[in-house]
Amino acid sequence: MWAGSFWRAALSRAPCGSRAQSAVAQLRGILERELEGIRAAGTWKSERIITSRQGPYIHVDGVSGGILNFCANNYLGLSSHPEVIQAGLQAMEEFGAGLSSVRFICGTQSIHKNLEAKIARFHQREDAILYPSCFDANAGLFEALLTPEDAVLSDELNHASIIDGIRLCRAHKYRYCHLDMADLEAKLQEAQKQRLRLVATDGAFSMDGDIAPLQEICRLASQYGALVFVDESHATGVLGPTGRGTDELLGVMDQVTIINSTLGKALGGASGGYTTGPGPLVSLLRQRSRPYLFSNSLPPAVVGCASKALDLLMESSTIVRSMAAKTQRFRTKMEAAGFTISGASHPICPVMLGDAQLASHMADDMLKRGIFVIGFSYPVVPKGKARIRVQISAVHSEEDIDRCVEAFMEVGRLHGALP
Repeated sequence: MWAGSFWRAALSRAPCGSRAQSAVAQLRGILERELEGIRAAGTWKSERIITSRQGPYIHVDGVSGGILNFCANNYLGLSSHPEVIQAGLQAMEEFGAGLSSVRFICGTQSIHKNLEAKIARFHQREDAILYPSCFDANAGLFEALLTPEDAVLSDELNHASIIDGIRLCRAHKYRYCHLDMADLEAKLQEAQKQRLRLVATDGAFSMDGDIAPLQEICRLASQYGALVFVDESHATGVLGPTGRGTDELLGVMDQVTIINSTLGKALGGASGGYTTGPGPLVSLLRQRSRPYLFSNSLPPAVVGCASKALDLLMESSTIVRSMAAKTQRFRTKMEAAGFTISGASHPICPVMLGDAQLASHMADDMLKRGIFVIGFSYPVVPKGKARIRVQISAVHSEEDIDRCVEAFMEVGRLHGALP
């Protein structure tokens, strides 16, 4: 007892700086153990450093020569398009480097309003609102729209940003099995007592490359008086005859109520996200959506780049068709070689391998052969579902596609993934 009292008294007299240092040391110990656990689990994510522009060929620090890049979301190849770059430079020259303000104080310029109007026209909706990212758009939507009187029904494999956004709201939450329309119908029946029912789904799912059955979702929504929300981050500029997304591909543009998407993938690849839908909803988000109200405005250069990317997409669907043809070429050749490719007709082409170490080692050996791809394993994907995710771009040539397939065949045989 005396010893315990002595040390408590001593600590009470210790300088604040000493106790602060002790707390920092304790924190370091906790963090190091956590990090070691990640390493031991084989889920440590390293960052390869790119020393060039984004494009089909890139330069990677520590690797000699040009590397073929097959893991970017640069679906239309617009990240380094000369007209997109020039539009960004022009916007920065005319409107400055940034706004130093949120939108409602002094952070709204004419180019922000013009881009929002262009996004609404592109998606054939009433209005649109810009965010720093689509993650922010998802974080800002559900809390502002839904109350404890409402219900939200979410696909179990929705993107983390949708999941996190739903967690922030106070609506009744239902999770239905992935793409399982019988389960969604059962959940809709359970939610009939709520004021509003919102079905939330990705249009294209980023890990598997599969596509939400929007025709059936919209049919069920109509039957049970529900609204439909779709995150089109991996579908905008990618799916549909003119790249307008999953709802265009499946012919339900007039049945999807709300679309969130990104400017950081097909549309220039810089940053930014948006919500587009009914005018009153967008007006409400401007008043209540916390990521919008408390985040700086998108920089003029980003706005200029995204606006030009949309112009190029709306002027011609040639790049969309080119990307689709190259996607089909890759999928057909890989399946003929004996690989299993998940998804359906999407430029996200997951090469399914199962084993986490196999996916990691094959990705490393692909880099040695000049092909930049990344292995994905648990917890990013379920255990036993490890894969290398390949992403096709409109600016890949047919020769690039064939070289990638040949490298996969060579590495696959080396590691026993192919006979």
